Amino acid sequence: MPNRDSQHDRAGQSRRSEGAEVTRPLPFDCPRGLNRVQAAAYVGVSPTTFDRLVAEGVMPRAKEIGARRVYDRAQLDQAFDALGEGAEAGRNDWDG
Repeated sequence: MPNRDSQHDRAGQSRRSEGAEVTRPLPFDCPRGLNRVQAAAYVGVSPTTFDRLVAEGVMPRAKEIGARRVYDRAQLDQAFDALGEGAEAGRNDWDG
């Protein structure tokens, strides 16, 4: 019997029956905890650039689970959302 608050459709999407929140599956298998290479790929940078971003405090530090260092995908999302748009984001060819 499905839970009243959450249902899953055939595509693996979850939705609240009251319509509050909808989440869609990622286009690839993506666990909550990511290793360094996966975390870098998740935010779209090389592992070396990711290491620099972590050292600068732009990206979150890894959590330690036993001997493993794991990056929290939810924290990566928050850090990515907090990134600036960049100097060229508001410009286009028509701006002169």
